[in-house]
Amino acid sequence: MNENSELSEAELRRIAERLAGIGGIVGVCLGGSRARGAHTAGSDYDLGLYYRAGELDTAALRRLAAELCGRPVEVTEPGGWGPWVDGGAWLDLGGARMDWIYRDVARVRHYAAEARAGRYLSGLQPGHPYGVPSYAYVGELALGLVLAEQGGTLTDLQAEVREFPAELARRLEADAGWEVPFALANARKGARRGDAAYVQGCLFRAVGLLVHALHARDGRWLVNEKGAIASAGQLACAPPEFERLAQAVFAPGSVDPDALGAVLDAAEALAAEVLGEARHG
Repeated sequence: MNENSELSEAELRRIAERLAGIGGIVGVCLGGSRARGAHTAGSDYDLGLYYRAGELDTAALRRLAAELCGRPVEVTEPGGWGPWVDGGAWLDLGGARMDWIYRDVARVRHYAAEARAGRYLSGLQPGHPYGVPSYAYVGELALGLVLAEQGGTLTDLQAEVREFPAELARRLEADAGWEVPFALANARKGARRGDAAYVQGCLFRAVGLLVHALHARDGRWLVNEKGAIASAGQLACAPPEFERLAQAVFAPGSVDPDALGAVLDAAEALAAEVLGEARHG
């Protein structure tokens, strides 16, 4: 295996082809920053392993992982990492790092249909402080690069989900329209007590809702929290200086009630800009 932090395209596709040949796997998709072309040297290779429930040959995955890494590797059963990040493995390939991430293809197809109808769920998951909205499963595939598959199943499904659903966009803007003011009103109660932790939690939720609403308004998939504020700030529909203003509400500061109140004043002003565009757009 390549000792550098970068895999050649040929090496990456060889691994994907071998994964796609394992029982139960219908396709392998490159995701994350490398699929978007936003990676840096040393970025992980995130491979989504799209599988049929009840058929995944995890023993074969363990054998392949051990072969690639030169030692045994922990490979989970489906569900091993929680209800939303379904399981997988972390591989050290002698410099390059690769994540195998399970995705139940039937579940992706179901959440795609729900998204087209303007419906979604949100669930708790370690490593995702905002939670995981069910449409993230759909966005991962829409934004990914299919490297290998069996029978064209994954490519066909990807073609179905490329476009951001109009009904989902309307739902996300509507949800932000009521929940952001609600979160900030609750934060005011915490601010009066000097409860900075509670205030920050409410702020994180409120800004997350704004970020998802902006991406929906622009017809763009957003699949997790990392870099989400910066991404929103680059959208044509974002208010001027959105990124700077949104990041500023999380800057370390005083737990004094007046100081917390000033932070919430800024957050409410930013929310009014975003949500006002939804009402007048």
